[in-house]
Amino acid sequence: MAADLGFAGSELTLIATAISELARNIVKFAHRGEISIRAVQNGTRSGISIIAKDEGPGIPDLSAAMKDGFSTSKGLGLGLPGTRRIMDDFEIDSQPGAGTTVIVKKWLPPT
Repeated sequence: MAADLGFAGSELTLIATAISELARNIVKFAHRGEISIRAVQNGTRSGISIIAKDEGPGIPDLSAAMKDGFSTSKGLGLGLPGTRRIMDDFEIDSQPGAGTTVIVKKWLPPT
Protein backbone atom coordinates (compact mmCIF):
# COMPACT_ATOMS: atom_id res chain seq x y z
CA MET A 1 0.00 0.00 0.00
CA ALA A 2 2.78 2.43 0.89
CA ALA A 3 4.45 1.88 -2.48
CA ASP A 4 1.13 2.40 -4.25
CA LEU A 5 0.75 5.71 -2.39
CA GLY A 6 4.11 6.90 -3.71
CA PHE A 7 6.54 6.07 -0.91
CA ALA A 8 9.86 4.74 -2.14
CA GLY A 9 13.16 3.31 -0.95
CA SER A 10 14.09 4.13 2.61
CA GLU A 11 10.61 5.43 3.44
CA LEU A 12 9.17 1.98 2.67
CA THR A 13 11.75 0.44 4.99
CA LEU A 14 10.84 2.85 7.80
CA ILE A 15 7.14 2.11 7.42
CA ALA A 16 7.77 -1.65 7.39
CA THR A 17 9.99 -1.33 10.46
CA ALA A 18 7.32 0.58 12.37
CA ILE A 19 4.68 -2.03 11.51
CA SER A 20 7.05 -4.82 12.54
CA GLU A 21 7.85 -3.19 15.90
CA LEU A 22 4.19 -2.55 16.69
CA ALA A 23 3.23 -6.10 15.71
CA ARG A 24 6.06 -7.53 17.81
CA ASN A 25 4.80 -5.63 20.85
CA ILE A 26 1.29 -7.01 20.34
CA VAL A 27 2.54 -10.59 20.05
CA LYS A 28 4.98 -10.30 22.95
CA PHE A 29 2.88 -8.42 25.49
CA ALA A 30 -0.79 -8.74 24.54
CA HIS A 31 -0.74 -12.00 22.53
CA ARG A 32 -3.67 -10.72 20.45
CA GLY A 33 -4.48 -7.52 18.68
CA GLU A 34 -4.86 -5.95 15.29
CA ILE A 35 -3.06 -3.62 12.97
CA SER A 36 -4.93 -1.57 10.42
CA ILE A 37 -3.34 0.40 7.63
CA ARG A 38 -5.00 3.08 5.55
CA ALA A 39 -4.27 6.00 3.29
CA VAL A 40 -4.78 9.41 4.92
CA GLN A 41 -5.14 12.96 3.68
CA ASN A 42 -4.58 16.18 5.64
CA GLY A 43 -5.18 19.19 3.45
CA THR A 44 -2.70 18.84 0.61
CA ARG A 45 -0.66 16.18 2.43
CA SER A 46 -1.07 12.49 1.67
CA GLY A 47 0.26 9.66 3.71
CA ILE A 48 -0.27 6.37 5.46
CA SER A 49 -1.67 5.66 8.90
CA ILE A 50 -0.98 2.55 10.94
CA ILE A 51 -3.12 1.76 13.99
CA ALA A 52 -1.97 -1.00 16.34
CA LYS A 53 -4.55 -1.94 18.96
CA ASP A 54 -4.65 -4.62 21.60
CA GLU A 55 -6.55 -5.49 24.75
CA GLY A 56 -3.47 -6.65 26.63
CA PRO A 57 -2.14 -5.61 30.03
CA GLY A 58 -1.42 -2.02 29.00
CA ILE A 59 1.71 -0.08 29.87
CA PRO A 60 1.92 0.81 33.57
CA ASP A 61 4.47 3.63 33.13
CA LEU A 62 4.04 5.15 29.70
CA SER A 63 6.56 7.91 30.36
CA ALA A 64 9.28 5.38 31.18
CA ALA A 65 8.33 3.15 28.24
CA MET A 66 8.93 6.04 25.84
CA LYS A 67 12.55 6.47 26.98
CA ASP A 68 15.37 4.78 25.08
CA GLY A 69 16.71 1.80 26.98
CA PHE A 70 13.63 1.14 29.14
CA SER A 71 12.44 -2.45 28.85
CA THR A 72 10.17 -4.68 30.86
CA SER A 73 11.36 -7.74 28.98
CA LYS A 74 15.16 -7.50 28.95
CA GLY A 75 15.12 -6.14 25.40
CA LEU A 76 17.00 -3.11 24.12
CA GLY A 77 14.12 -0.76 24.92
CA LEU A 78 14.13 0.82 21.48
CA GLY A 79 10.77 -0.33 20.05
CA LEU A 80 8.33 2.45 20.92
CA PRO A 81 10.89 5.29 21.09
CA GLY A 82 12.40 4.13 17.81
CA THR A 83 9.00 3.93 16.17
CA ARG A 84 8.26 7.46 17.35
CA ARG A 85 11.53 8.68 15.77
CA ILE A 86 11.06 7.08 12.35
CA MET A 87 7.44 8.10 11.83
CA ASP A 88 6.16 11.65 11.35
CA ASP A 89 3.24 11.46 13.78
CA PHE A 90 3.01 9.27 16.88
CA GLU A 91 0.16 8.89 19.38
CA ILE A 92 -0.16 6.31 22.13
CA ASP A 93 -2.91 5.58 24.60
CA SER A 94 -2.41 2.84 27.15
CA GLN A 95 -4.32 2.00 30.28
CA PRO A 96 -3.18 -0.74 32.65
CA GLY A 97 -5.57 -3.65 32.28
CA ALA A 98 -7.31 -2.11 29.26
CA GLY A 99 -4.78 -2.41 26.43
CA THR A 100 -2.80 -0.11 24.20
CA THR A 101 -3.48 1.77 20.99
CA VAL A 102 -0.67 3.28 18.94
CA ILE A 103 -1.36 5.45 15.89
CA VAL A 104 1.54 6.40 13.63
CA LYS A 105 1.58 8.28 10.35
CA LYS A 106 4.13 8.88 7.64
CA TRP A 107 3.55 11.73 5.20
CA LEU A 108 4.72 11.88 1.61
CA PRO A 109 7.15 14.69 0.93
CA PRO A 110 5.58 17.67 -0.85
CA THR A 111 5.79 17.48 -4.62
